[in-house]
Amino acid sequence: MIDPSRTRTQAHARTRTQTHAHTRVLAPDVTFRPAAIEDAPSFAAALTRNRAYMRPWEPVRPESFYTAEGQAARLTALLADRDAGRAMPWVLADGDDEVIGAFTLSQIALGPYRSALLGYWVDAAHAGRGLATTAVAAVCEEARDRLGLHRVEAATVTDNAASQRVLAKSGFERFGTAPGYLHINGGWRDHHLFQRLLHDDPPQL
Repeated sequence: MIDPSRTRTQAHARTRTQTHAHTRVLAPDVTFRPAAIEDAPSFAAALTRNRAYMRPWEPVRPESFYTAEGQAARLTALLADRDAGRAMPWVLADGDDEVIGAFTLSQIALGPYRSALLGYWVDAAHAGRGLATTAVAAVCEEARDRLGLHRVEAATVTDNAASQRVLAKSGFERFGTAPGYLHINGGWRDHHLFQRLLHDDPPQL
């Protein structure tokens, strides 16, 4: 008879092994690695302490979003999208392996399109260290070399100058402005659209 608890433990061990196999050191106290379901409590804590800091750039969230249970549900769905090839989530972690940022490729599309959307945030306590720029470069490298993508797109609220500087430093170019693009902080907000072309090779159909 199969022991379900043992099966879950083995699955979690495999997840952790895979997570650490793809870990990059971005600074002496910061690593960049794939997200894992075990990060749910750490995500809840990080998002709670950064709630006011991130409010101008985020959708209005339900209170459950800021709980470990809410983050576990979000990560479960996100990791299912990863396993289906639709998304790729990473975290920035401090020296205690606690979450201090997140970088996600979503809406991954292959075929002749081979593109994805990039979203990210970094803990206010670690802003200004260049971590976002370094992590975006790592995401683009993974998108090109592991996922075979041709293009990464990102959008920022028009007055989010800090995020726009990160994208510019990371090789993204602005290609337009979308009126009322996303419902952010209680209203439909215009966004500047950016893209980075990763290579000119033909798609692997």
